[in-house]
Amino acid sequence: MNQKYPSVLLENAVNELSSLPGVGRKTALRLALYMLRRDAGYTEGFAAALVALRRDVKYCKVCHNICDEDICSICADPQRDRSTVCVVENIKEVMAIENTGQFRGVYHVLGGIISPMDGIGPGDLQIDSLVQRVADGEVGEVVLALSTTMEGDTTNFFIYRKLSPYDVKISVIARGVSIGDEIEYADEITLGRSIVNRTSFNDSIKI
Repeated sequence: MNQKYPSVLLENAVNELSSLPGVGRKTALRLALYMLRRDAGYTEGFAAALVALRRDVKYCKVCHNICDEDICSICADPQRDRSTVCVVENIKEVMAIENTGQFRGVYHVLGGIISPMDGIGPGDLQIDSLVQRVADGEVGEVVLALSTTMEGDTTNFFIYRKLSPYDVKISVIARGVSIGDEIEYADEITLGRSIVNRTSFNDSIKI
């Protein structure tokens, strides 16, 4: 039976909140009522932050990381090693690897991984721009740091094939991250060691 709401405005708020991933209608109702109990300034600030996020957030022109300017702080940092590029699925992996403090190179955010079941192909990802970065000649090593799932391995191999014509070292994170694990959920010590102890991708695909 459908929940009855005393206010159409409350029902609309619940409908919007429950559209978020992992938020059911009961949780959405609890959040909506919480906001009603807070002062108007809190709710207005909350809404303004979301509007500003959607309206003003930018994507780095170099690595496609989320940022506030045209170039992200990592790419703009002169202390970073621009010859080493770590390829990740999305911003969450950048944050996870940065938290390890073990990587001083730069990143390339694909925006996903190849997943035919989800209708995501190579053309939907930032792979061509990665190839262009390598073709420009400033990249000496590409570190593939995608999740150790079938989709992640498929994406690794596709990138490996795309970059094989170029004189660039291609490595993959060590399997200290268990097979089937998502990078963002790995603990910082394990992830840090996996980055430091990365191996040649060519060796990883030998039978």
